[in-house]
Amino acid sequence: MTSVKDFRVDQPATATDLGRGAFVFTDDYSVFDWGKMPDDIPNKGASLCAMGAYNFELLEDAGIPTHYEGVVSGGEAVPLAEVAEPPREMAIELTQVPDLPHDGREYDYDAYYAEAGENHLIPLEIVFRNTVPVGSSLRSRADPADFGLDHDEWPDEVVDLPEPVVEFSTKLEESDRYLDRQEADRIAGPVDIDELDALARSVNEVVTERADEVGLIHEDGKIECFHYDGEIRVADVVGTFDENRFSYDGQEVSKEVIRQYHKRTQPEWVEAVAAAKDQAKAEDVADWKALCEREPEPLPDHVVDAARDLYTAGTNAYIGRELFDAPPLSAAVETVQRL
Repeated sequence: MTSVKDFRVDQPATATDLGRGAFVFTDDYSVFDWGKMPDDIPNKGASLCAMGAYNFELLEDAGIPTHYEGVVSGGEAVPLAEVAEPPREMAIELTQVPDLPHDGREYDYDAYYAEAGENHLIPLEIVFRNTVPVGSSLRSRADPADFGLDHDEWPDEVVDLPEPVVEFSTKLEESDRYLDRQEADRIAGPVDIDELDALARSVNEVVTERADEVGLIHEDGKIECFHYDGEIRVADVVGTFDENRFSYDGQEVSKEVIRQYHKRTQPEWVEAVAAAKDQAKAEDVADWKALCEREPEPLPDHVVDAARDLYTAGTNAYIGRELFDAPPLSAAVETVQRL
């Protein structure tokens, strides 16, 4: 399904009924939309599964509908609290994801919805931002004054936003792109864009509150949703260190650590990725990776170890139990700061 998790289909979705299946989390990681990188991070998959399950259970408690059915243990879906070992599978309901036709120039969303009916993935990512960290894409698309901030330029530090900001980007196109409200409304099809905005804000509030309880700052994140029988449900995985950005004592506790490490140590590859994306956009080509002139190199062992401890220690702190054999989060953060 993606570069970091697969999914098993036990019962396919139809035009009228949801299917059943499971996400199977791997230890792979992806940065800069590259897909599977040349190495992996031990226990990363299990930490994302556990943290995602914990958040889905928080959302359900808050009355927010989701596709989550439990983590898989002994072949059955159970609440996270009932597993003694870190889980790697999450039982979920499945919706339809029709093909999104592309004629070399435009994506045909009308054809997508004609096939989708009333049971389909909404082909958008809904992004919410509480802060603007260094490295946030918002810095390249907007000025501080756009959000009522008293800065001429973005400073080299995290900037708190007066109110959360919600944005929309494409989900099923070859290369994601941010959308203005009008285009997002068009791509949302039969779904009210204001409902998606309100839902994202509610999810953000739940995750932010939990992060605050355990000493983490929730900086930004995203949700994906599907539409079934007139209801919008939160799908994919929510509030993990891959989907969202968190910080602890000023240090990023998320995939951003690895992203920034690649920027520092493999700038030629990062620049080649950016150049390939620009070329693909200029030539209206979907497969930008075919234009990239460099491949990424594996991470050094000590960086892999530090990333593993950051994921597992952060998950332990967030879910409030020692599910993983990991150092305290403060120690894991200190190690990352020395990279």
